[in-house]
Amino acid sequence: MEARLDYFGHPLAAKVLKHINSANKVVVDSTLPHTVQELVKLRASQINGCGFCTDMHSKDAAHAGETQQRLNLVAAWREATVFTEAERAALELTEQGTRIADAAGGVTDEAWENAAKHYDEDQLTALVSLIAVINAYNRINVINQTPAGDYQPGQFG
Repeated sequence: MEARLDYFGHPLAAKVLKHINSANKVVVDSTLPHTVQELVKLRASQINGCGFCTDMHSKDAAHAGETQQRLNLVAAWREATVFTEAERAALELTEQGTRIADAAGGVTDEAWENAAKHYDEDQLTALVSLIAVINAYNRINVINQTPAGDYQPGQFG
């Protein structure tokens, strides 16, 4: 399988990715726990069917010390007992924020209020921003049919 475009090598795409990467860096440097960040990126990528990002974020999370059991259960987090209440709140917000078109009314007040119990305003801002950023990355890679499987942890710095 080959990508439709050499997105990582195209000058216009490089400009676009520079800005998305800058937004991502702000989130990475925020007080939102890195474990939560990886879970959110992985779950959104699974929902969006982005093989490239699912590969990347599962490998990055494992490299950072996440257990294989938790990674295996992200897709079924509601039935899993291995996630904290804060992680579950972030995963719910991620699902609703990623599936906006599928949900009448978008993100529910209940999901928002639950997340707000666990995260302060800066962390909520980072969480919302992360959900938006990972969805942008997912859409670029799905549209471009970026192949999955060859990512190495830390490949992009």
